[in-house]
Amino acid sequence: MNLVVVTYATYAVVSLAVTFWVARVLHRTGARFLVDVMNGDGDLAEAVNHLLVIGFWLVNAGFVALALRISGPVVDARAAIEDLASKLGMVLLVLGGMHFANLIALNKIRRSRHMEQQDDVPPLQIDAAQLA
Repeated sequence: MNLVVVTYATYAVVSLAVTFWVARVLHRTGARFLVDVMNGDGDLAEAVNHLLVIGFWLVNAGFVALALRISGPVVDARAAIEDLASKLGMVLLVLGGMHFANLIALNKIRRSRHMEQQDDVPPLQIDAAQLA
């Protein structure tokens, strides 16, 4: 079998396996965070969590497919491993970047919701007699 085909197949399998694993971990461990972001609404948090996983999969699978092409010839095992490492490195960077982008966006939502809750709390009533 041609080294290019082996490199493509290895890249696709490893990239999609890593994407699957990361999506599962984020879905499982992100659930608590999303419940907090959604002010304790577990059903909404679960729905958002599923939507985030679907979006995560679509973006990453699309990136893996677009980045599949190897520009130069793969003449030996060394070149195949170098190309594979380069491609997998790009996938891992995209996965990490998406993860941090999601965290930043969700943290902004969380902060704004907590700020809204603080606005709903009436200010402290201090009696002048308590100050003396």
